[in-house]
Amino acid sequence: MTTVLTPATPLTAADRCDRCGAQAYLRVVLLSGGELLFCAHHGRKFEPELKKIAADIQDETERLTSAPAANADTEDR
Repeated sequence: MTTVLTPATPLTAADRCDRCGAQAYLRVVLLSGGELLFCAHHGRKFEPELKKIAADIQDETERLTSAPAANADTEDR
């Protein structure tokens, strides 16, 4: 049997961490077929164990440090 993963949709503010309820920035698709969502903190905390059971990890934590596109044209003068 071949498993085909569909492209992941971006995580939104409505996606919540399964551990604490904070906004999720990681989606872990499990080899067993389910998925788990984690905030950046819990994603880092559980990363070693998650890698053992994950088919795919969608990591959007870079959104925490990147500037919003709306502010890209605003500069200090």
